Amino acid sequence: MATDGYRQLLEASIRHLEALRSEDVRFIAADPSLLSALAEKPAPARVARPVTVPPSAASPSLPTAPAATRPTPAAIAEAAAPGHPPFPDLSSAPATTDAKRVGLDALRARALACVQCPNLVSNRKHVVVGVGNVDAPILFVGEAPGADEDRIGEPFVGNAGELLTKIILAMGLSRDRVYIANVLKCRPDTPGQAYGNRKPTAPEMAACVPFLYEQIQWIRPRAIVALGGTAIEGLLGRTGLYISRMRGKWVDFQGIPVMPTFHPSYLLRPENAAEKRRVWEDMLAVMERVGLPISEKQRGYFQKPG
Repeated sequence: MATDGYRQLLEASIRHLEALRSEDVRFIAADPSLLSALAEKPAPARVARPVTVPPSAASPSLPTAPAATRPTPAAIAEAAAPGHPPFPDLSSAPATTDAKRVGLDALRARALACVQCPNLVSNRKHVVVGVGNVDAPILFVGEAPGADEDRIGEPFVGNAGELLTKIILAMGLSRDRVYIANVLKCRPDTPGQAYGNRKPTAPEMAACVPFLYEQIQWIRPRAIVALGGTAIEGLLGRTGLYISRMRGKWVDFQGIPVMPTFHPSYLLRPENAAEKRRVWEDMLAVMERVGLPISEKQRGYFQKPG
């Protein structure tokens, strides 16, 4: 019925906007046809007259179809969207530390000169390639630079970056012992907006993610932490992945375990303070996976007393 279709469209739109909000997106390009459909008053539902069916004409009962099963994180990782760049080949032996530095320096030079996305090139101040230890056991992956990162040229340096730094320190590490990068190396442009961020488009991520794949190929981390839904979408080459469903569940990426978790900006909102413990549980799982020592004090972070 028209009312059901309208309600489904509205509910789907609300779910999509809530997912974007969880990624700290403050600006989206709205489809005029969608806005028109939502603004249109739904037609009143027609009430059908009951029809009496003789017992002899009744259809036999049919077996109930099995409920659709949600794909596992491993299955999600195996199926990138058509047109997405190929995943990196990690079958060869890791490079030496010196070779990693040379390779990553060459990658940086190519990224700084990249002009594949004219809309991003015309608005960027810096290309934010990545920072950290070439032999890092953990690679943190975000979605894209924000205003502070674009201005300074380093990933995660704003308020969310300060929180990520605190998380890394709480793990017994430091920023110079891990590696931090983004799926997108340029800040997404926000035409007509004085502030705020927007989610990178699928074509933008497909154009830029080969740089991230090459970084993974050189660094060979023992684990990857995907910060937010957009980060896991870009890494796996899929759209429509909700971080609320994937958070805390290991995903395999070419033999490297990936832990999806909430973006630090999501934790900065007062209403999401309780989520800090869940993110910390994800970090404890990462620490265990890469063999870092965990103290009882660390295990008790963000737990309510008593």
